[in-house]
Amino acid sequence: MQPRCAISVCHVLVLVLCVSSAEDFDWTKNNHGSFYYGTFPAGFSWGAGSSAYQTEGAWDKDGKGLSIWDVFSHKKGKIQQNETGDSSCEGYHKVKDDVSLMKELKLNHYRFSISWPRIIPTGIKSDHINEKGIRYYDELINHLLENKITPVVTLYHWDLPQALQEKYGGWQNVSMVNYFNEFANLCFERFGNRVKYWITFSNPWSVAVQGYETGEHAPGVKLRGTGPYRVAHHIIKAHAKVWHSYDTQWRGKQKGLVGISLSGDWGEPVDISNQKDIEAAERYVQFYLGWFATPIFHGDYPQVMKDFIGRKSVQQGLGTSRLPTFSPQEKSYIKGTCDFLGISHFTTRYITQKNNPSGRSSSSYFTDRDLAELVDPHWPDPGSEWLYCVPWGFRRLLNFVKSQYGNPKIYVTENGVSEKILCTELCDDWRIQYYKDYINEMLKAIKDGVNVKGYTAWSLLDKFEWDEGYSERFGLYYVDFRNKNKPRYPKASVQFYKRIISSNGFPNQREVEIWRRKAMETCSSSNQLLAADPLTSHMEMVTEIVVPTVCTLSILLSAIFLMFLLRKRN
Repeated sequence: MQPRCAISVCHVLVLVLCVSSAEDFDWTKNNHGSFYYGTFPAGFSWGAGSSAYQTEGAWDKDGKGLSIWDVFSHKKGKIQQNETGDSSCEGYHKVKDDVSLMKELKLNHYRFSISWPRIIPTGIKSDHINEKGIRYYDELINHLLENKITPVVTLYHWDLPQALQEKYGGWQNVSMVNYFNEFANLCFERFGNRVKYWITFSNPWSVAVQGYETGEHAPGVKLRGTGPYRVAHHIIKAHAKVWHSYDTQWRGKQKGLVGISLSGDWGEPVDISNQKDIEAAERYVQFYLGWFATPIFHGDYPQVMKDFIGRKSVQQGLGTSRLPTFSPQEKSYIKGTCDFLGISHFTTRYITQKNNPSGRSSSSYFTDRDLAELVDPHWPDPGSEWLYCVPWGFRRLLNFVKSQYGNPKIYVTENGVSEKILCTELCDDWRIQYYKDYINEMLKAIKDGVNVKGYTAWSLLDKFEWDEGYSERFGLYYVDFRNKNKPRYPKASVQFYKRIISSNGFPNQREVEIWRRKAMETCSSSNQLLAADPLTSHMEMVTEIVVPTVCTLSILLSAIFLMFLLRKRN
């Protein structure tokens, strides 16, 4: 899922007069254009996604170790309404059910993550390997392949083994690089004969910033201005080591690919004729996506990050920059460690220059950027405070990646929209609109020459949304979390997305309008069924509690009456 994007006001005292690495991207040209009817290239892969902690449940079953999210979510006040992922969607027990949903959708691939503590409970391979955890992922992978669905496996989607957090401080410690590499190699050894698409990390931006700067995500550490940079440094090294491990030990026989999934909201200059706004927008994207992508593709951090963080560190009286440095050997080792780039994208911000004091007490990732984030009040807002629907930003981001990183092979690994509607609403017309417009902007980007090979709708199911608990729903399928069986119900967007997949795009206006109408008609009858669920739950309660109680009372009353009759006869 996509992280919450806090609106931050940042600024700098030293102005940068030119922006590096932006020569090939035209910031002044933003052609929104009309809807484009057409189809995707042959072989384009359509999928949906999930992550282990958000969907599996079974948090303490079959030998699984604790993750940082198990511990974090159990702390009062960390998650909305103190909810946890303890049971979530019960995906651990519903492999066949969920794969049948994917088959119904006609998915080409399914993206999921492997829980590190489920297969290595302490995070350290030499301690113990949990074979029951291995068997669960074997079952999932095999069932996907039996149904002709390609598994796309994420190795790290935020659920670090708690033992590694307690013993080493988690990703703050460089020892995580080797432990993660051991875990990855175990996955390659056990699953690599069937899995050909590997993602090392999902959205490391959130791990670094929300886990170790703001503390709103597990492990809840607040090391402003230093923690996120150190964590990101180790994650980049860990990614590179795993890529090299696969390249030297496994690629020859397994023939797979290893990439990384990076989150990137688009930053658009408030005024495209204002150089300062253009520079600020460039900084926004470089501090977000470029923080990880630039080392992986070019061997080092974006120059604008090195300049701004370095100058602010000097102004704060520090002897060295708060941004760590790579040695020449590390730069060479990291550069080029990407067979494909996963892009996780949800929304856009307008960006403008905004200066901020450089005192040591005010240093943070957000103030280092010297910019302000703005939104257009006319942008559609389905209810989640951070996610506005701005389709044209998607095309802009994809073209930016093309220009900055040599047009790499791209798989869109997350794209979707949440809502905060608490009722049982299956007629998600706003989600249909979001998917229609965003997928169309991706099609335009392909027409622009961007090398996009696949798309992953986020997400297959409603699930645990990190610090938001169950108050946000991203799923194509509605999950009734009140029911212990966690039944799934298709939303209208299921039918619409299925039509896009079947047609490999948008054949013509008339047909796309028919898809939408039929999807909404289908959901209306389903909606009535779901609306009756509270009554069903009540009836279950009556059956389980009231009826036995009434029966007990009836027996007691009958016994009393019988005793009364016997006494009367005597």
